[in-house]
Amino acid sequence: MKSFGAYLQSMNRNFVWGIGIAILMLSSVTSFAQYRGEEQREDQRNDQGNYEGTANAVSAGGNWTQYSGEDLMTAAKRVRFELPANDSPNSDDRAKVILYCTDGKLKLADFRPETRLGRPNWPGFWGQPQMRVLVRVDNAHSSHNWNWVNGHFLAMDKGTARELIGAHLFRVEFQTPRGPQIAEFSPEGLDLKSVSKACDLTPKKP
Repeated sequence: MKSFGAYLQSMNRNFVWGIGIAILMLSSVTSFAQYRGEEQREDQRNDQGNYEGTANAVSAGGNWTQYSGEDLMTAAKRVRFELPANDSPNSDDRAKVILYCTDGKLKLADFRPETRLGRPNWPGFWGQPQMRVLVRVDNAHSSHNWNWVNGHFLAMDKGTARELIGAHLFRVEFQTPRGPQIAEFSPEGLDLKSVSKACDLTPKKP
């Protein structure tokens, strides 16, 4: 009986030890994922904060507008390209796609619906919230998981950004509290040489 009691005591110790290790590992993964998510959001806030403004606005071809500026502290050359959605052309709150570029490299590609987004419905690799969207580029369509940032916008992947700049038709189906909604864009006419120079971005077929 003593031997059996010692065995049970040893089993309990091992069980508690295993639970403790599992909790520690889960906590570490969660903390790291949260750090990566916060780090990414902070990068996006900082970059976009330095890009804001409507000075030096020029046409970038088609429905695109280009804004240029310089970081006040680092002297980094910052350029952003904006494409508004086709619907409600006289409205200030229509959806838009924005490409943010710094010193000749693409930094961010954002889809801004300018309406309330639904809750994230997909977990990213590091645990960051994402929304699964359906994208149509001309006659091709595909699903993507885009980072959901504070419920205000979705961070697009670079591959979709490259497909966008070479497309005639671009549509995004995303989720809102009222259900799915579609934003339609006409990217055709963009000055691809300007985008290549400012963002090192070239078009690709879907």
